[in-house]
Amino acid sequence: MPADLGARAYRLAVAALPAAIAGHVLPGLARQFRETGVTPIADARRRLLIGPVNSAGQGYAWARAAETLPDVAAASTMFRGGDDVFGFTADHVIPASALIANQRWRRAQGENIRRRFTHVVIESGRHLHEVDGDVLAAVRELQDAGIRVALLWHGSDIRLPSAHARDEPDSPFVPGCYGETDALERIAAANARLTAAADVPVFVSTPDLLPFVPGATWIPVVVEPERWSSAAAAPALQGEGPIRVVHAPTRAGLKGSDQIADTMRRLHDEGVVDYREVRGIPAERMPELYGSADIVLDQFLAGAYGVAACEAMASGRLVVSHVSDDTRQAIRDTTGAELPIVEARWRDLEDVLRRISADRGTSARLAAAGPAFIRDVHDGTRSAAALAAFLDS
Repeated sequence: MPADLGARAYRLAVAALPAAIAGHVLPGLARQFRETGVTPIADARRRLLIGPVNSAGQGYAWARAAETLPDVAAASTMFRGGDDVFGFTADHVIPASALIANQRWRRAQGENIRRRFTHVVIESGRHLHEVDGDVLAAVRELQDAGIRVALLWHGSDIRLPSAHARDEPDSPFVPGCYGETDALERIAAANARLTAAADVPVFVSTPDLLPFVPGATWIPVVVEPERWSSAAAAPALQGEGPIRVVHAPTRAGLKGSDQIADTMRRLHDEGVVDYREVRGIPAERMPELYGSADIVLDQFLAGAYGVAACEAMASGRLVVSHVSDDTRQAIRDTTGAELPIVEARWRDLEDVLRRISADRGTSARLAAAGPAFIRDVHDGTRSAAALAAFLDS
C-alpha cells in the first residue's frame, strides 16, 4: 500500500473508533500511552505535584526545593510541543500530542494524580491533563479526593495589563504598544476570577505580582548558584576595552528590546560596548553565554526581575534593568537584602552604561555581590519555606 494511502487509512481508523478504545488498540496511540506514562512519585507522607507549565524550569526547581523538607516527595510535569527550543528539565515531560489526542492517557493521568498525590500546585491556570478542561472543576475534584490544592502564577498569566499600564510609566501595555495586550487582559482577568472562586492558597513567582493577587505568597524562583558561577570565564568588568554586554530576551515585546536597540547599536559602533542580542538559546547554553559577558541587560518595561536576572547575578555579571521601587522594597522587607541590580529605564540606558564604563571598579563590586544575593534568596531554601505551610496543611 502506498505510504499516503496507509496514512489516510490510519487517520480514518482513528476517527472511526471511540477515543477510549483507540488508545488501547491503535498501535500509534497505544505506543504513545506506554512511552508517555503517568507521573511517577516516590513514597512519602506528603507527595507534591507541580504542573503543568514548568516555566523557565521553575516547577522542577521548586520540586527539588520541596524535597529538602522532611518526608516530602515532589514531581514536576510539563507539556512540550515540537517547537520548544529551550529544553527545560522536568520530572515528567508530556508530549503535547498525548495531551491533545490520547484520551486514554488523559484519563490515566487524572486517576494517577488523584490516587498518588496529597498536594497539587496548579501553574498558570492550566488543566493538569485536559486541553481545555475546567480548572475550577478540577480543583474541586481534587479537593473531593482529599488533595490539598494551590494555584501558582508566573507573570503575564495574572499581571493585568490595564492595571500595569496605569501604575508603570514604561508599561508595554499602554494602548498601541504590545499587540497581544487585549488577549493578555482577557487571560489575566479570567485567572483573577479563577483565583477568587477557587479560594485556595496562591503563590506568585516574582514579588512584583503580589499587588495583583492580594494574599498571595511569594515563592522565589530558584537557580543553582554553582552551575552559573562555575561557567564564568572571569570576573566581570576587569581590564580595558569595550564592555561585553548581552541581552537575551524570551519575549522581546515585553522586555523593551526594541526600545534599547538604537542605543546599543550606537554604543557598539562607538566601541563603548561589545553588544550581543541573542534569542532562542537552549537552556543548557545560557551559563556559557552569561559567563562570557560583563553586563546582562534584562528588561526595561515591566519593573520586575525574574529567572534571567537571577541567573546573570549568579554568574557574577552586572545586571542592568528597570526594577520598580515597590519591588525593591518588597525584597528588603521580605529578606533584608538589597537587590544588586543597577536601575535603568530604557531612556537612561546610554548614560548608565557610559557611567559604568568610566567607573568599572564600583560596578565590578556590585556584580560580585550577585552570587551572595542568589545564595541568600534564590537557592531554594526560601522557596521550600514558602511551600512548607501549604505542605503542612
